[in-house]
Amino acid sequence: MPVIDHAYAAGATLATPLLRRMLRRRAARGKEVESRLPERWGEDATPRPPGKLVWLHAASVGEAVSLLPVLPLLAGVHVLLTTGTVTSAELMAQRLPSVTQSVMHRFVPLDVPGWIARFLDHWRPDAAGFVESEIWPNMLAACRSRSVPLILVNARLSPGSAAGWARAAGLARRSFGAFDAVLAQSPEDAARIAALGGRHVSVPGNLKFAADPLPAADADVRAMRAAVGDRPIWIAASTHPGEEAMVAEAHRRIGLVDLLTIIVPRHPGRGAAVAAELSAPRRSECAEPPPGGLWVIDAIGELGLFYRIAGMAFVGGSLVGHGGQNPLEAARLGCAVAVGPHTGNFMGAVGVLERAGALTRVADADALADWVARLMREPGRRAAMGAAGVAAASAHQHLPRLTADALLALVR
Repeated sequence: MPVIDHAYAAGATLATPLLRRMLRRRAARGKEVESRLPERWGEDATPRPPGKLVWLHAASVGEAVSLLPVLPLLAGVHVLLTTGTVTSAELMAQRLPSVTQSVMHRFVPLDVPGWIARFLDHWRPDAAGFVESEIWPNMLAACRSRSVPLILVNARLSPGSAAGWARAAGLARRSFGAFDAVLAQSPEDAARIAALGGRHVSVPGNLKFAADPLPAADADVRAMRAAVGDRPIWIAASTHPGEEAMVAEAHRRIGLVDLLTIIVPRHPGRGAAVAAELSAPRRSECAEPPPGGLWVIDAIGELGLFYRIAGMAFVGGSLVGHGGQNPLEAARLGCAVAVGPHTGNFMGAVGVLERAGALTRVADADALADWVARLMREPGRRAAMGAAGVAAASAHQHLPRLTADALLALVR
C-alpha cells in the first residue's frame, strides 16, 4: 500500500474512539439516529437477502432523490441504498414505499477500514454505485480488494475539489481509478475526473433533470390553495443560516400587507430556531397559513405541496456561501426561480434554467425583494418563467434507463 494510502487508513483507524464519541454527540443533537448508530460503524443484524444485490450510496437528500427514477428499473436485483443524514433517511422512508418494494435503506458507515470491512462482509454487494462526488478512499479500496465492480453515477467535481485532490495525486488516481465507469453530469466534470485518474468517463448528462416532480396529494394541494385564498404568496426554499433574516428583510421591503412568505429551512430541525428568530409561526404548531407575514415550514417532504401553491421560489444556499440547492425541483413544478450569487453546487442546472429564461440571479435581500415585487405586478411574466422552467427541467428522461442499464451491466 502506498505511504499516503496507508497513512489515511491508519489515521482513520486511530480516530475510531473519537469518531464513536462524535457520532454519539451528533445523536444527542438530533443529527444521528441513536438506535441506528451501529450502522455507522458497520454493524447490522438484518439478514442479507438471497440473490444479486446492488449497493447504491448517496450522500444526502438531493443525491438520493435523483436515484428514485432509477430504482424501479433495477429489475431482478435487491438494492441497498445508503445515505449519511437523518433528513435523507426520513425522506426515503416516505418516498421509497411508493417507488419500489425491493430497496432497503441503511446509514453508510464512516470511512474507517474496520467499519467498512464489517459492512461489506455482511452485505456482500455484487456491484456498487456512488452518486455525484462521494469519493471515500478506504471504502473504494475495500471494494476493489473484494472485486466489487464500481460505478460513479451522475458524477460531478467542482474546480475547488479537483484542486484539493490534485494535491494528493497518487491517492486521487487510485480513488478515481477504482471506478469501472464514470457517468458525468457535464463535459467539465468529466475532464476534471479524467485528469485525476477516472477511467471510462462518459457524459450522459445530469440525472437530476430526469427526476420526477416532488410529490403532493391532490387533496392536500386543493386544501392549501383554499386556505391561502387570494393572498399574494412566494416561497424561500432550502434556506441556510443567515438567509432567513435576508428573506424576512425582503418580505418587509416588498411591503404588501397580506403578503404570505413561506420559509422552508434546508434542515427541518432548524425550524423552531428560525421561527423564534423571526417571531413567526411554524407549520408544526400552526397547520393553517397565517393571514399574512412569515410562515416557517418545519415538516419533511412538503416542498412539493408548497412549490405547487407558490408559483415563484427563491432557492436557498445561494445568498450565503454554501453553493446553492437544487433549483430544478421548483422549476419542474412551474415556479419562476431566483437564486443568489453562490451556486457552485448546481452550476449546470442554474445555467440551463437561466438560458431558458426560467431563472433570475439576485445579489442580496433588496434585489430579491425587487424580483418578487416585479413578478407580483407581472403575472404573465411569472407564468412564462414557470412554463420555461417546466420545459427545461424535464429534459433527459432517458437517463434513468441508461443509469439502470449501466448498473445492471456491472452485476452481469
